Amino acid sequence: MTRRPLLFVLLSLLLAALFAADLAVGSVAVSFGDIWGALTGGACDPVSREIILKIRLLKASTALLAGMALAASGLQMQTLFRNPLAGPYVLGISSGAGLGVALFLLGAPLLGVANHTLLQSLGIAGAAWLGSALVLFVIVAVSRRIKDIMVLLILGMMFGSGIGSVVEILQYLSEESALKSFVIWTMGSLGDVTAAQMALIAPVVGAGLTLSVAAIKPLNLLLLGENYARTMGLDIVRSRRLVFLSTVLLAGTVTAFCGPIGFIGLAVPHLARMLFASADHRILMPASMLTGAVLLLVCDLVAKSLAFPINTITALLGIPVVIFVVLRNRNLF
Repeated sequence: MTRRPLLFVLLSLLLAALFAADLAVGSVAVSFGDIWGALTGGACDPVSREIILKIRLLKASTALLAGMALAASGLQMQTLFRNPLAGPYVLGISSGAGLGVALFLLGAPLLGVANHTLLQSLGIAGAAWLGSALVLFVIVAVSRRIKDIMVLLILGMMFGSGIGSVVEILQYLSEESALKSFVIWTMGSLGDVTAAQMALIAPVVGAGLTLSVAAIKPLNLLLLGENYARTMGLDIVRSRRLVFLSTVLLAGTVTAFCGPIGFIGLAVPHLARMLFASADHRILMPASMLTGAVLLLVCDLVAKSLAFPINTITALLGIPVVIFVVLRNRNLF
């Protein structure tokens, strides 16, 4: 077996092992025998079965899907903008989702839904998608007139900064209880997803990942520059829209249900490039998805062990990768 297929096999085995470990680790110890019994319908302690199926399985599945989604969207952004420091939030899509969530959470007491869990969950998701879609609509409208992709990158960063300022004003004017809910959301969490929400997350993320796979050929052509891609018959505008739609489905959905989880989308594509030593998206896309799922499961295990928010762990693991990329691009080592 050659190096790359071996790496895919090892990553897949590591993913399965980490998924099982995430089911076993927590405040209550659960044996791997009980995990197998709960998942297969065999003999299992009733309390352990409830813990595994109703709590830990949802959380581990959320980590797996979120890791794949953020990594795939990050790889697409870095290729589209030809910028190693681009990520899934570069166009302000996550900021738009954050604005939608801020408007809903901070206005929930006025709407009378602050104490309705189901309405609040659906409201958060809907607000995040609307915010993401609004920013996407603006970016697509601007892209029709502006052909320079780096100008779009700068505009996306400015949108993000402007939206961040609006969110800070909303926080300043909000009630204490609503502010607390929003601050907790900004810390990121994989454990608040319900079974009903997972029934929505899985198909939406699946659709986004399918679009990512469909974008592999255009992304490979864009690696060689937009002028070359045009000579090869690639519709640049259509390809941008495909990537933008995939990103808003992936990053927007994860942000809605898990909060703004940072650094996974930025760091994982670089880890995949280093591991597989390839720029071909036929290899990088599945490699990034696998690596993202593995890394976020690791972060979840560490976060559970230390009782820290998931965002703090992803930052601690992602920052060294970002520093390495900056130094390497500056030829400092």
